[in-house]
Amino acid sequence: MAFTDMIAHPSPSGATLNVHFRQAEGEPRGVIQVNHGMAEHAARYARFADAMAAHGFHTYAHDHRGHGQTTAPDAPLGRFGTEPAHGKVLGDVDAVHDLIARNHPGLPVILFGHSMGGLIALNYLMGHSSRVAAAAIFNANFSAGALGRAAQAILAWERFRLGSDVPSHMLPKLTFQAWGRQVPNAKTEFDWLSRDEAEVAKYVADPLCGFDVSVATWRTVFDFIFRGADDRNFTIIPRDLPVLLVGGQRDPATDGGKAVERLAGRMQAMGFSNLRSRIYAETRHESLNELNRDIITADFAEWARSAVA
Repeated sequence: MAFTDMIAHPSPSGATLNVHFRQAEGEPRGVIQVNHGMAEHAARYARFADAMAAHGFHTYAHDHRGHGQTTAPDAPLGRFGTEPAHGKVLGDVDAVHDLIARNHPGLPVILFGHSMGGLIALNYLMGHSSRVAAAAIFNANFSAGALGRAAQAILAWERFRLGSDVPSHMLPKLTFQAWGRQVPNAKTEFDWLSRDEAEVAKYVADPLCGFDVSVATWRTVFDFIFRGADDRNFTIIPRDLPVLLVGGQRDPATDGGKAVERLAGRMQAMGFSNLRSRIYAETRHESLNELNRDIITADFAEWARSAVA
């Protein structure tokens, strides 16, 4: 499985974005714009893009700054770039939307994000909802609170002692490694991603997956989290926008899907009337690479078709 095309697309942020493209089969219904997670890359969504092509959707998936084959003078592997990087990351997403608008004028765009990509997607939606026909947020945790503030304090200390552009010592222990310890009888430190051993093995063997990111990148990630945790930042998003929230019952990164349910509850309380949420039983973090991925993908395709109908 592979995307049908790769595009080197310049962004106003200074990055040259590596954008993967998969063309729809037959008459296109719309476009899906994918935002991948931390310490992975967009090429891992080729199977998803193939499935969406069969349902009439083009797919665009770019490597974020500091990930995959995207390049930027201030963003080697593991670094979003010189702080503040929040605007640069979102500016790159906007540049992909410019590319989509140029290539497919008039086609509705579904914004998709997984994990860190879900944080980015929702933050993009908060400022650019007019460019989006629907949004799907998979496996993202916007539950900030005291633990989030503690993480920010740790990062501030590391920034003072170590600098911004070096890998964080503490955050991998509090996140990836802690999540790995929650999986009984784990064979690798990344079994928390999926029950599919073959998919985990591919992740472990991929040199563009599983790396540690910088202190500054973690700081930007928590900036995304706390922006998403503030209801006031949802003001401009249309309350009738189709939104899909997805989580896994055995995903330690979202507290077994509870963080996804909390976001759904908040959005319902804010008046979002076209919201669908689902927590899949026994499913770990990477829904699209899980044993039940075909069911999850088919459910997404059904929702996507209705969202752009």
